[in-house]
Amino acid sequence: MRLDEQLMREAKALAIDEGTTFTALIEDSLRERIARSKAQPQKERIELPVSHQTGGLPPWLDPDIFSDNSALADALDEFDGSPGR
Repeated sequence: MRLDEQLMREAKALAIDEGTTFTALIEDSLRERIARSKAQPQKERIELPVSHQTGGLPPWLDPDIFSDNSALADALDEFDGSPGR
């Protein structure tokens, strides 16, 4: 196990202050973290709807339009009723 040097120094100082060993401090910290994770309620799984629609482009839309940003913008403007460029 590799620990950040500064973190290890701080943990060893804390262990000395608390009159325990570095190993005991790490073990207690891990036990506390594991207990905390078990105490948290499990998130409810959300079922997302699945579309059964067939895909594809509308017949009036040329697939080559996606390679030309200006033509795509014009087509989208036409689609949503905007006046265009």
